[in-house]
Amino acid sequence: MLTKRQNLLETIRGGNPDRFVNQYEAFMCTDAIYGMIMGDPISAQGAFPMPGGEPAKNAWGITFSWPAGTPGAFPLHDKEHKVLKDITKWRDYVKAPKTDLPAEAWTPFLPPIEAIDRNEVFATVFVAPGIFEQCHHLMGMEDCLMAFYEEPEEMHDLIDYIVEYELSYAAELIKYYKPDCLFHHDDWGSSISSFMSPEMFDEFIVPAFKKIYGFYKANGVELVVHHSDSYAANLVPSMIEMGIDIWQGCISSNNVPDLIKKYGGQISFMGDIDNSLIDNGEWTQESVGAEVRNAVARCKNLYYIPCITQGGPGSVYPGVYEAITAELNQINQ
Repeated sequence: MLTKRQNLLETIRGGNPDRFVNQYEAFMCTDAIYGMIMGDPISAQGAFPMPGGEPAKNAWGITFSWPAGTPGAFPLHDKEHKVLKDITKWRDYVKAPKTDLPAEAWTPFLPPIEAIDRNEVFATVFVAPGIFEQCHHLMGMEDCLMAFYEEPEEMHDLIDYIVEYELSYAAELIKYYKPDCLFHHDDWGSSISSFMSPEMFDEFIVPAFKKIYGFYKANGVELVVHHSDSYAANLVPSMIEMGIDIWQGCISSNNVPDLIKKYGGQISFMGDIDNSLIDNGEWTQESVGAEVRNAVARCKNLYYIPCITQGGPGSVYPGVYEAITAELNQINQ
């Protein structure tokens, strides 16, 4: 029987997997909230809220709130909390966290990483937010999207600044953790369209991620998994150019079977089990199981990983993620 890691590689390489990959199983390598490598002293310079907890300010000065019963945290953008109110003045207000911390600052974070069985699973480092998300976290979605049109040169410069931070952060993660898989967030659309045209995406976002993902791959990271639980079918060629191996979060409005036919072998797809369809207070094992079986029937087992579309193992309503896992275990018997 193949290990979880081996089975995933067979799946995305078009080989001979002996079962469906079961959601996040090949990336869950620690006991952190999402089962991946998540703690580090750079991020710990700021705080982050827990579900249902009090708002918290991260190391960029962005205040996040995570209300109970919602999928994740989101910044507060009222007058009091918005970090950047004028894109032309971003240099005065946007300050990246320090990354040049002493080795002893990393020591408390190392034992869980050293305990990972890298034959069984990937040592997967979780990084969020992404470039687009960081921009709108700083200034709000409306101001951010308008700035791409009204102040493109300033947006290019801000993105370059964020990329330089990401590369410095990546260098430290690689130095101390030596991950072999990267799970990176950046949501790029709504449920029916991307937030920007492919042309604008290629101008602003693609060069940034080519640098970041290229750096990780040049330094020992075997797999890049990118999360965007949205419509982004029109951006798949750009994802391939960036160096993404697996797009996680591909919701059913993307027509995932069609994407597999078009792009399988260049990129793989992880999702097609939409939170919006099953993650609610009325869920049952039968209703969840039906969606799982429909997904695997239409997507098959090569270049596809059946998974809830949210950006980490879990669900808003307790038990939904586990119900998917149970159904896939049944299918794999």
